[in-house]
Formats: sequence, structure tokens, C-alpha cells
Amino acid sequence: MTTYKNIKGIEIKYLSADPPAPTVGQVWYNSTTKVVKGAINGVGAWASGGALNTARSSLGGAGTQTAGLAFGGYNGSASTGDTEEYNGSSWSEQNNLNTARYAVVGFGTQAAGMAFGGISLTGKTEKYNGTSWTEVNDGNTARSRPGSVGTQTSALIFGGYTTDYVAVTESYNGTSWSEVADLNTARAGLGSLGTAAAAIGASGTAPVTVNVESWDGSSWTEIANINSARADSGSAGIQTEGIIFAGERPGPAGGDAAITEAWNGTSWTEVADMATARFNVARGVFGTSTLALAAGGYRASPGQSNLTEEWTVTSFTTKTFDTD
Repeated sequence: MTTYKNIKGIEIKYLSADPPAPTVGQVWYNSTTKVVKGAINGVGAWASGGALNTARSSLGGAGTQTAGLAFGGYNGSASTGDTEEYNGSSWSEQNNLNTARYAVVGFGTQAAGMAFGGISLTGKTEKYNGTSWTEVNDGNTARSRPGSVGTQTSALIFGGYTTDYVAVTESYNGTSWSEVADLNTARAGLGSLGTAAAAIGASGTAPVTVNVESWDGSSWTEIANINSARADSGSAGIQTEGIIFAGERPGPAGGDAAITEAWNGTSWTEVADMATARFNVARGVFGTSTLALAAGGYRASPGQSNLTEEWTVTSFTTKTFDTD
């Protein structure tokens, strides 16, 4: 007989009451009610958050919904090095990047963030310690709008734009960048999920594509396409569970998008739209599949945005079967 332990390799926990804050995927047996229960994703929705102090697009982002970091970008007239921290309700200004730039990307956390690339085709890399930015070793290929995942000690940059779209992937070890295997499809403005060892690069432009690729630590493999092709979208989550949101859609009916798609490790599903369509929102892995952040961006009207939206998915328990 097939059992849960045979399938998952672990036994179901035997509890007298439901856990107060179960994680998605957690399964347990409630000995009081005599049923097996599990925590699953509920309905996700976007809600308004605190506005950025500086309206801008093409900025970098890192961290979480309650401890976010936004930096760089274009303020409508020039590149900026402005850095702001988010505490779950409001943004506060911090020390600027050393090099003002837009089309920059981020990765890491609020207290240990990283900024890479940007206009004018720079490979400059800076790290943030929660107070100030310090320049570290440049990337090998100067570029703007790549995909980005990782931490200050282990990161991955892929794709982007130089004088053309590139497929170049570089790995960061906390000190220097090394070229590794290229993407299958050269492009810029990808949505990014995961870590340096297990990443997703989704959609992007070269021209705008629905292609999605998965990184296993040594090479890229094409996997299930996203439903709505777009470039310069926001993203949050890991290789097996994440979301891609906003972006610029192609064609006469294109323009800024409010579309959100959820990834379950196998396929993409359209979920609740953002309240405000836009593209060039803060780019990097900005939160998780259930608690994400969208900051800034560009709107067809009035232009540079200071809007912040928070994505939240509720978790709830469901009875699987009775044991009586």
C-alpha cells in the first residue's frame, strides 16, 4: 500500500490541535478532530503600500515585503542613486549608490543588498551593508536589464543588453564574477526567480518572448512558457514557486501591464491583476510567492511612478479525509 511516507519520505505529524501558523505544503493529523489536514495557498491579492519618496522607473530591488530595498532608477530627467528602505508600511531615504544609474538590477536582502549593471552599459557592482554602498569587482560583461538572483556571497546574472541582446551568464562568489553557461535565448528584461544554484529566467525581450528557462547550477533548460509575453516585469519567489508581475507587452494592444502570473514549478497560472498597470518596476527577487512587493515603475500616464503594491496570499487548512 502506498503511504504518505512512501511518497514524501517523512511521516505526518501527530498533533492535538492545528498548528497556529502552518507553512504551505505542511501536512498533519489532528488527533482531536481525527482528520488529516494540510496548508494550501488561498487567494492572492494586491493592496496599496507606502509610496516611494522618489518617483522613478528602471530601479533595482531586493529584500522582502516587510524589509525591502529600492535603489537607482530614472526620475524623469536623469539617472539617480537614491536608495530607500521599506519597513512594511513606508519608505525611508538612505545613502545613495556611488554610481547613479537606471536599468539596474538587485539581489540580496535589505541589510545585505547588491546592485549590478545599468545604463550606460556598466558592469559596476555595489554592495549594501544596511547603511552605505561599497564598490566591489565589476562583472565581466557590462550590461543593462539582466536577470538577477542570489545573495552577497552567491549570485547569478543572466542575459541583458550591451550593444545587442546577450545570453551571457555570470556567477558571483562574493569576490569576483565568472562566466558560466549561456541562456538558450539571448534577451533582456527577464523576470527572475530563485537562487544562484536554482534559478528561473522568464519572458523578456529580444523581441518580447514567452520563453522560460531553468538553471540547475551548470546549464539552462527551456521549460513551460509563461502565458503573457512581456519585458521588464517584477518578480518574487524561488525556482519551484514564484510570481511574475507587471511588465511591458508587445504589439499595438501592448503597453504597460497589470498581469500577475504564478509559477508552481510546472506551469504558469494567471492570478489577480495589480491595481496599477506599469513596467520597469523595481527588478530583482522582491519577496516570496505569497508576500511580494512591487515598487515604482513607468506608467503610460503620468510617467514615472512612486506607487507601491503588496502581494499577499492567505494560507488556509483543508480536511483531506476522515479516519473514522
